[in-house]
Amino acid sequence: MLGYLPESAQSQIGMPLLEAFREALHQEIAMHGPLLPRQEREHAGGVAALVAEDSPLRHMKSLEEVRLYVESSVLTGIDETRKNAVFGEGNPRANLVIIGEAPGAEEDRTGRPFAGRAGQLLTRILAAIRFSRQEVYITNILKSRPPRNRDPRPDEIAAHLPVLYKQLSIIKPGLLLCVGRIAGSSMLGKRSSLGAMRGRTHDFHGIPLMVTYHPAALLRNPQWKRRTWEDVQVLRRLHDELRLS
Repeated sequence: MLGYLPESAQSQIGMPLLEAFREALHQEIAMHGPLLPRQEREHAGGVAALVAEDSPLRHMKSLEEVRLYVESSVLTGIDETRKNAVFGEGNPRANLVIIGEAPGAEEDRTGRPFAGRAGQLLTRILAAIRFSRQEVYITNILKSRPPRNRDPRPDEIAAHLPVLYKQLSIIKPGLLLCVGRIAGSSMLGKRSSLGAMRGRTHDFHGIPLMVTYHPAALLRNPQWKRRTWEDVQVLRRLHDELRLS
């Protein structure tokens, strides 16, 4: 990490100050993730233009500001029946953002994304490719649970997508992973089967995007785990090739 400083500068700084600088960098990484060259992340800023100019989200600067807006707003009918808004969690400067379709019962109860059995499986999948939940950011298209876990309706997706766009424009990730058909098709703006979307890298306004199976689907269909393993191995290689680590 100290490679960002020329050797001449390191010698002039002196060892006590150099060690203090090193410690400050380590604390910054622990709190916010790796410090990446800014130009590697700026392309995600194009997502900001997807938020309508007259939206209250347009001029918000922080994830906390957006979270408070979501928790206090009724953007569509399901926001009135939720127990908790499920905004998202993880590293606010994450290189990788994982996107599901909507919260389930456990998520609605706790206010945390992927908090149930599917979330436990997601955690294990991430660990298998050397990611922790703390270094990625995890969220959903919808921030409220649809009744009886039904599929999100188009109007609900349209109401909540700007929130996700704003999250991405603030985080500025280098890579996106959509888990499930609805998450993938919502982000890509087209109705398509999961089979047609997985196995390739898509472009989402300058951000590489991949699609794989939702962990909940893997619990019901264990035979799909091998395909998911193939997908996330490609995801890890792509992450490393993009020099995001």
